[in-house]
Amino acid sequence: MRHALALASSADERNEVPVGAVIVRDGVVIGEGFNQPITSSDPTAHAEIIALRQAAQAVANYRLPGATLYVTVEPCAMCAGAIIHSRIARVVYATSEPKAGAVCSHLQLFDQPQMNHKVVWQGGVLASEASSLVQAFFTRRREEKRREKRG
Repeated sequence: MRHALALASSADERNEVPVGAVIVRDGVVIGEGFNQPITSSDPTAHAEIIALRQAAQAVANYRLPGATLYVTVEPCAMCAGAIIHSRIARVVYATSEPKAGAVCSHLQLFDQPQMNHKVVWQGGVLASEASSLVQAFFTRRREEKRREKRG
């Protein structure tokens, strides 16, 4: 998770929402990413999606059984769906996402009985560090918008 937090800081430095993700299988990092939808003009460029793409390329397979994804913020519906389809075994996230979280905050996608793959999940790992990063980012954004309005 510490590595994912460092990646989240990389997103923050680029004025992206600070989310970082790392995929590990058999003790080896096989994929990593940080949020880049703004800088890449790609609405799918979430940290988890970038990490999934990199991991799939690393193992030459779109399925990632036995892998664990560590992410600093609870995945959204798009990312949760991709995680299920990639057959990630386990997701560990730091802080919940009260507005768009799809693991436990709203949709509980991993726990739906009709899904053909079950993802084990755990939240709250280094939550205060991840939450602080996100809160500082949005506080800074609000301040920037206030300054713009004042001219």
